[in-house]
Amino acid sequence: MPEPAIRLDTWLWQARLAKTRALCSRLVEQGGFRLNRQPTDKPHARLRVGDVLTFAWGEEVRVWRILALGTRRGPPEEARALYEDLRNPPGT
Repeated sequence: MPEPAIRLDTWLWQARLAKTRALCSRLVEQGGFRLNRQPTDKPHARLRVGDVLTFAWGEEVRVWRILALGTRRGPPEEARALYEDLRNPPGT
């Protein structure tokens, strides 16, 4: 049985990176995203729990480990539960 997966642009929208899924798709197409250290510009790239997503956001480089795939675009608290920020470990 294959592991559950979700489109990268859909997951980014659920994680509230941008306001619309179309905008998330365009951000990925512009490049600058890495999925498990591999560059991707494909919004339909498959994302799985445990994957590591690296991307530039403003002046920062964000590194997120995927904790959940999500089922909807919920409130910000729900969105933050979808990933772990690997740049700032808890307690630092």
